[in-house]
Amino acid sequence: MKFSENWLREWVNPNIDTETLCEQLTMAGLEVDGVEGAAEAFSGVVVAEIVEAIQHPNADKLRLCTVSNGTSSVEIICGAPNARKGIKVACAEVGSVLPGNFKIKKAKLRGVESMGMLCSESELGLSDEHDGIMELPQDAPLGTNLRDYLSLDDQCIDIDLTPNRGDCLGIRGVAREVGVINQIAVNTPEFNPVAGSIEDSISIELNASEACPRYVGRVIKNIDSKAQTPLWMVEKLRRSGIRAIFPLVDITNYILIELGHPMHAFDLREIKGGIKVRFPKANEKLVLLDGREVELSEDTLLIADHQRPLALAGIMGGEHSGIADDTVDVFLESAWFNPLAIVGKARKYGLHTDASHRYERGVDPKLQVIAIERATELIVSICGGEVGPVVDECIEGNLPKSEVVLLRSSRIKRLLGVELEAEVIAEILQRLEMTVEVTEGGWNVTAPSHRFDIKIEADLIEEIARIYGYNNMPAIKSHGEMAMNPTPEKNVGINRYKNLMVVRGYQEAITYSFVDPELQKLLFPDTEALSLLNPISTDMGDMRVSLWPGLVQALQRNQSFREQRVRLFETGLRFVPDGDDIKQQLIIAGLISGPRQPDNWENDQQLVDFYDIKADVEALFELSASSGEYQIESAAIDALHPGQCAILKRNDVNIGYFGAIHPKIAKKLKLAGPVFLFEFALDELNTAALPEYQKWSKFPGSTRDIAVIIDESITSSDLLAAVTEVGGKQLANARIFDIYRGKGVDFGRKSVALGLTFIDFSHTLKDTEVTDRVNSIINHLSERFSATLRD
Repeated sequence: MKFSENWLREWVNPNIDTETLCEQLTMAGLEVDGVEGAAEAFSGVVVAEIVEAIQHPNADKLRLCTVSNGTSSVEIICGAPNARKGIKVACAEVGSVLPGNFKIKKAKLRGVESMGMLCSESELGLSDEHDGIMELPQDAPLGTNLRDYLSLDDQCIDIDLTPNRGDCLGIRGVAREVGVINQIAVNTPEFNPVAGSIEDSISIELNASEACPRYVGRVIKNIDSKAQTPLWMVEKLRRSGIRAIFPLVDITNYILIELGHPMHAFDLREIKGGIKVRFPKANEKLVLLDGREVELSEDTLLIADHQRPLALAGIMGGEHSGIADDTVDVFLESAWFNPLAIVGKARKYGLHTDASHRYERGVDPKLQVIAIERATELIVSICGGEVGPVVDECIEGNLPKSEVVLLRSSRIKRLLGVELEAEVIAEILQRLEMTVEVTEGGWNVTAPSHRFDIKIEADLIEEIARIYGYNNMPAIKSHGEMAMNPTPEKNVGINRYKNLMVVRGYQEAITYSFVDPELQKLLFPDTEALSLLNPISTDMGDMRVSLWPGLVQALQRNQSFREQRVRLFETGLRFVPDGDDIKQQLIIAGLISGPRQPDNWENDQQLVDFYDIKADVEALFELSASSGEYQIESAAIDALHPGQCAILKRNDVNIGYFGAIHPKIAKKLKLAGPVFLFEFALDELNTAALPEYQKWSKFPGSTRDIAVIIDESITSSDLLAAVTEVGGKQLANARIFDIYRGKGVDFGRKSVALGLTFIDFSHTLKDTEVTDRVNSIINHLSERFSATLRD
């Protein structure tokens, strides 16, 4: 929020300079983002009057003006179209210095001397207006230095507020803070209620009373549509970063900055019947003030009349809500909207307005009548008009109530580390306009209506700390005993998995926990995700249920830069809804795409396949030194290719999946080449088997190779498990070294070659012993899988 220091000092004027004021605001939590002068440096410019303006004798587009500063007159040549007799102007006399160190000298234009310059706002650095010279009010005293007349030796302060301090989005709120910090009274200007002079009013219906429990309106008729915004208001708005337009709009903007309360003025001619605050009907649309037509979602609050929607409540008006040049009858609106009904709606329609900025954070629910009375007073004083009665439609039960919060003195000491006297605490709270009731061991505190952010005890302690002053708290060195946390030897540790991935050619990625809802739904159509109420952007609207969406987006970006070989991994949390709770799991995920090896003259750039990702997966679980506990089985999930998808289990517990991305998804995302993914729960991988000493046989072993024909459906893990089951203690190792399909093997079956190694710790095995053991294995495979020995 940007505002004029002079305007603030009209409300509260501590005896401190600008630098100290800014430091106080920052230390109180209202961080000052910047300070700049209200005008660029210039000197020698005074208030003057054009007493005569005639055509230049030698130029069609120039006028020869006789200009008086109250004591003397000079002739100045001016080319501005609005240079005319009788107006007060800003005159830069000879010797003046304008912004940019531009010095005014006596000059001769087309044979006629010019003794100065009549300035536009642009030439004085006040605004970008350069269509004509600056016109001053008729009561401006001649000869007065323009900087003094306009109080241009002012500072514009820009503060950056946290979302909970919506009460300080106006001069009134900032003045309260400055008054509390400096322990001085705030000089609140008198806002005189304007009595109604006519009975005209329009009806107000609150059809969405939970979203809008209070709506205040007033009719004002026969205003002067030709009235001009007074210079003092124009200047205050300019120094707040708002350009003056015409009085009705300027007055509502003035209230916005002064009180921090958004308002809107409707052209009464455009309201058909009365006002209805409601949610949209099916397929309803609205053309906004900026000319865009938007289709309204069902949760968007509207201001409507009896025939059509007029405005997005708390955000922006529609085409039928604006003020025209010939508007003489207006309807003023001042409402309280529930922040939950407004938050995120402006962003949904690609908007961000001063009104939505304030309503999303909350406004004082007791400020609506004050705001409308203040606006009425300004309108009548500037534009005239006949005033109708104030219509205050309110559902009290839906307005926020100030809650009583218990504040314990022991809790203050524990959180702040300093013991404050009870009188100091009570006095700080009372300065903050809070109601304080002493109880045993503390206080019952009720916050004023404008401090809607005070909900719990910690909020009150924060208020005490910032008003007491962080710099006033003693610096106490903390101390504590450090203890080494035990780390079980069987825990592998996340860094070992990361190092392994790097060794295998992967690069670590860090992606957002917020992902594109459309992409996540494409990968996981049956999984419900946690949607954010107020996302950073529409493509970051869901909490991730997997690390795959982020990795896939990273792949898309790499491929857009023509990066062919991509190997990425990430560790992080995924967020899976679990009833009313959210289950957070630590995950490791990876993605590979493109050539198997980096570009090199020695290789033929073969692309990665399923067995590349499978090798990386096996390397991961081999860190646990308990490979026998893992099983890889075929599976089917929406995100992966139905023929190249596998599930990894540990002791029959599902750990995760790996495989090729589904071709339909790859086509829709325009992914180039084969893409393979894996994702596993680290908690399930993290436990390793502790190493144990195993006696080594001093007797030589015996190796036998067999080939059995089995059905295609039988997996390697089932086959090896069956071999191990009957191999006995003498079977030291069993491995598959070949698979054959083709001539001599029936369709639907395959030949699997097994290498078997037998060792005994007590003697050298005889051929008959080994043969008997091999025959037992063959018989068992025949019984279990209908296996036959291949010749």
